[in-house]
Amino acid sequence: MTTSVQPETLSDGSGAGEPTTTPNTARLLEHEYDGIREYDNPLPRWWVWLFWGSFFFSIGYVVHYHLTGQGKSVLVLYEEDARAAREQRAKESLKEAPSEAVLGRLMADKALMLDAKVTFVARCAQCHAAEGQGMIGPNLTDERCIHGDGSLMATYQVVSHGVPTKGMPAWELQLTPIELRKLVAYVGSLRGTNVSGKAPEGNECKKP
Repeated sequence: MTTSVQPETLSDGSGAGEPTTTPNTARLLEHEYDGIREYDNPLPRWWVWLFWGSFFFSIGYVVHYHLTGQGKSVLVLYEEDARAAREQRAKESLKEAPSEAVLGRLMADKALMLDAKVTFVARCAQCHAAEGQGMIGPNLTDERCIHGDGSLMATYQVVSHGVPTKGMPAWELQLTPIELRKLVAYVGSLRGTNVSGKAPEGNECKKP
């Protein structure tokens, strides 16, 4: 059942009974649907300002995150925080002298080894290839060793001091202590993965 809004009338005191428009009647819109008319009720100013503020904010959001590429997504920020947390945990190992156990704990952290791979690719790939399969330098993924016995500490000594006769630099002079340990742990993680590449060289590595 529908009802229609009827204009209110007031007498002007003359007795003529002429209707006088009240403030509420003045707010009625002209159109009518099934005998129903509506008031012209503007939205509250705070709501209008909130709407326009959201509109212009959304334009800035799209420009910053999707057009310029300067904005960082929640996922990127999370990954950066997680990487920083891993780095902090790894630095805890600096409280102890290098050892098989210390380097082994770093090697067991798979996420940390993904971080260390970035250093390996940047520093070592030109000689050992991106996966450690060897190019100028030996294949690091087989079970053979040219220098040392293949233990983590032997690898640490080689990476730290280099092999000048073979053109390998002393990475302890170019890397931070934690970068050096992570790199050694990563090289250790490659041992036994047997990526197809340069033929095996040297002696059989020591079994862990």
